[in-house]
Amino acid sequence: MNNALRITAFAAALAATFGTAYGVGRGVDPLVAAEDRPAQQHGGHGGGEEGGAKPAADHAPGGLQISEGGYTLDLATPTVRAGARTEIRFAVKDDSGRKVTAYQREHGKELHFILASTDLTQYRHLHPVRAADGTWSTPVDLPEAGGYRVFADFTPAAAGAGNLTLGADLAVSGAYRPAALPAPGTTAEVDGYRVALGGELRAGRSGELKLSVSRNGRPVTDLQPYLGAYGHLVALRSGDLAYLHVHPNEGGPGPEVSFTATAPSAGTYRLFLDFKHEGKVRTAAFTVRVAEPGNDDGGHQEGGTGAPAGHAH
Repeated sequence: MNNALRITAFAAALAATFGTAYGVGRGVDPLVAAEDRPAQQHGGHGGGEEGGAKPAADHAPGGLQISEGGYTLDLATPTVRAGARTEIRFAVKDDSGRKVTAYQREHGKELHFILASTDLTQYRHLHPVRAADGTWSTPVDLPEAGGYRVFADFTPAAAGAGNLTLGADLAVSGAYRPAALPAPGTTAEVDGYRVALGGELRAGRSGELKLSVSRNGRPVTDLQPYLGAYGHLVALRSGDLAYLHVHPNEGGPGPEVSFTATAPSAGTYRLFLDFKHEGKVRTAAFTVRVAEPGNDDGGHQEGGTGAPAGHAH
C-alpha cells in the first residue's frame, strides 16, 4: 500500500540509528550564504595538516558528538519537510548555557555548516547568518526525505579554544527510499566538468589527494577562489558519517588541487569537492575505500583511491 511505503523522517532517522547508512552520492550545487568577507590567513578548519588549526585535544573524528570541549550544538529546527524551503536555526552554547557570539574567522567565515543525508545522496555546504544574540540561521530546500546529519565546523574566539566540529541529527519528513552507495571510482561528472581523483591515503597515515578539473577534454586552468581557496573537500565515512575537514596545499588556479589528510580508520567514504569556475560553485562527489593499516594495496580497491574521512579545504 502507498501508506506502507511512506516512511516518515522520524522512522528514517530511527532506522539510521540502528542500521548502517546506505550511502550514495551525487554532486549537488551547494547553497552559499550572503556573507562572504575576505578570508584571514588561517590554516583552515580542523583536520588541516599544513598550518591548520589544531583540535583542542585528541578526540574522535569530527561530527560524531553533539557536545565537546565545553561547547554544545543546539539545533532549534530538528525537523523539516522534503521539498519545502525552510529556515534552519541553531546555536552553539558554552558550558554555562550561553550562546556563543565570538568566533575566529576561517576561510572568510565564522562557521561552516555541512548537511548530508545518512544515505549520502544529499549534501550541502552552507554558510548561515549569525544574529547578534548568537542564533544562526540558513534557508534550505531538501528534495529527499530521510535521516540527515548536520555539522557545525568552527573555532570559538575564547582563549585556548581549538577547532571543533559538532554534529546533530535532522529529520526530513516525506516518502523515503534509500539508494545504494555508488561503486568506488576515480572520476566524477558535474555540469559538463570532469573531475579526476588521484593520490593515495591510508588509515592512520597522512597522504595526498589530487583532484584535477577539466571540461570538454581540456584542463581548467582558471579556477576561481572560493572562500579563499581553489577547492574545498569534505569526506564523510559511510555508516556513522564521521567527518574530516582539511584545506588545500599551496597551488595555482588549476587544473589540479591537492589536499593532505589522514583517514581515521579503514572503511568506505564519500568525498565532496567544491570548486568554483565562471562564477558558479559546483560539487563533484566520489566513493572511495580506505584499506586497513598495513594493507599493501594502499587502499586501491575496485578502481578506487584510498582516501580519508572528512572535510578537506
